[in-house]
Amino acid sequence: MNHRYGPWALVTGASDGIGRELAGQIAARGTNVVLVARTESALLAEAAELQAAHGIQTMVVAGDLADPHAVERVEELTGGLDVGLVVLAAGFGTTGSVLETALADEMALIAVNVATVTRLAHTFAGRLTRRGSGGLILFGSIVGWQGVPGQANYAASKAYVQSLAEALHDELRPHGVDVLAVAPGPVSSGFGARAGLAMTAATPAAVVATATLRGLGRRRTVIPGARGRFLTAALAPLPRRVRSLILGRVIAGMRSGAAVTA
Repeated sequence: MNHRYGPWALVTGASDGIGRELAGQIAARGTNVVLVARTESALLAEAAELQAAHGIQTMVVAGDLADPHAVERVEELTGGLDVGLVVLAAGFGTTGSVLETALADEMALIAVNVATVTRLAHTFAGRLTRRGSGGLILFGSIVGWQGVPGQANYAASKAYVQSLAEALHDELRPHGVDVLAVAPGPVSSGFGARAGLAMTAATPAAVVATATLRGLGRRRTVIPGARGRFLTAALAPLPRRVRSLILGRVIAGMRSGAAVTA
């Protein structure tokens, strides 16, 4: 890990779910980690745990990645570090039709899931290319294979990320940089509560993190978890319109009655 992707890794969305698990597994391999998320207290506690357990160094950068100034701060504070691995795991979803969800929430979703991912991918693609090696991990979703009623904006954002990662995989590979797209199905994390969805039979975040690190440098796209792979394989032969209708019904069945916007 350190030889190709060290000595530092950057993980966004590091305080919960997939991002937290990835930060822990990366630290366990002896790589220093920059932890990025909204809540500073959670990040400081996590940093202390990782330092004590694995003897690595950490940097905490707290900020809402919907704010361009927070993204700029991430870029500035990591400018002096030899970051060899970038994990862009921060993201959120909204649930409900376009008539139900608030425009402000949908624009924040685009800011975090699309604009921030694009900016950081662009910034670190240049840095990793200059160092001659590294890894870049972007998170799509199985809902990104088609439009999904009830999660129209979220599915669209993940379609963008999947397409971006696939192209960057081929663009950066000749420069020694490995790019991986990860497309999970339902995952046990704080995502469901924020999106207003009940996540039943969800894949543990640790399973997603393990599959992600195993796939880096070996695969173009990883679909972690048995349920995600099953849904993808079952829906793949169907026309795109039929896939959209089926997943729209699945999302409707998962709505938990909690707040339906982020």
